[in-house]
Amino acid sequence: MAGEKIILFDAKPYDREFFDKANEKYGYVIKYVKSHLSDDTALMAEGNDAVCVFVNDKVTARVTDILSGLGIKIVALRCAGYNNVDLKAVYGRMHLVRVPEYSPYAVAEHALALMMSLNRKTHRAYYRVRDNNFSITGLMGFDMKDKTAGVIGTGKIGRVLIGILKGLGMNVIAHDPHPAQEYERKLGFSYVPEDELYSRSDVISLHCPLTRETEHIINRESISKMKRGVMLINTGRGKLIDTKALIEGLKSGQVGYAGLDVYEEESEYFFEDLSGDFIDDDVLARLMTFPNVLITSHQGFFTEEALSNIADTTLDNIKGFFDGDHLKNEICYRCEITPCRKKEGKRCF
Repeated sequence: MAGEKIILFDAKPYDREFFDKANEKYGYVIKYVKSHLSDDTALMAEGNDAVCVFVNDKVTARVTDILSGLGIKIVALRCAGYNNVDLKAVYGRMHLVRVPEYSPYAVAEHALALMMSLNRKTHRAYYRVRDNNFSITGLMGFDMKDKTAGVIGTGKIGRVLIGILKGLGMNVIAHDPHPAQEYERKLGFSYVPEDELYSRSDVISLHCPLTRETEHIINRESISKMKRGVMLINTGRGKLIDTKALIEGLKSGQVGYAGLDVYEEESEYFFEDLSGDFIDDDVLARLMTFPNVLITSHQGFFTEEALSNIADTTLDNIKGFFDGDHLKNEICYRCEITPCRKKEGKRCF
């Protein structure tokens, strides 16, 4: 039925714009709040039927207790990742749904933008010209053609990026514990062992999910195996990179460039306007001092098409729950450790 109430945490003006538009065909009552969902704000969900959260909202065991006590039965993530959710605490008490994909092109194209900006130093050139400095000394780049790109993770985003890089004439190698052999032939790249990817690649781009196995996949040891002067791009999850190890690599010159759309401790900073404050995260502040580092604020997904898909899929997920349908985008604790009822076309519990 129409009219169920949804509270949407960490709401920005663009969330309201796209969710209001998508909601025209659903008829929900959506309450937008600026606060992040946390142990301290969970009680704000009282009187609502569903909770909608984003990457910096925390669905902890305590939050789960509060929401469950308020009668909330569904939490809808308007993102793909769910490392901010205590899956074990949520399982059996509330259904959890997500948006598994919204626009692989948006993220892949942003990864390319970081590569090209770092290579040709357009971010630095922009400020020079604004200061009437037309010197090009120090802005030299390199041809991307015939260079080797290593892509870690060949899901939809990784495969889109591979197609883009092949279009530039790059040699592409990839690593994935679950290789998609049909795309290897179709797109014209080669799967290689992880260490070989590190040693051969001029550019490395990360497109794997954050799991126990991939947390800090880029660390002091892996960086030591890379070509000196390698370019590292991360548009995936911040904790794929050990930031302190990255800083060491930048200081030594082992890492020549870093393009980061994510940061492992980003939740206190990204998506917020802190222009009147100072950064009290010493690691992030140090990272920002390097001229060969380009940081963007988790905007890889930020296109009109992606935001439209996010809003529509999120509301459709919620509709499926209230209609009693199979939740195709459900995530649960059992999904992570063993095949669950979802494999049989049923709800996880």
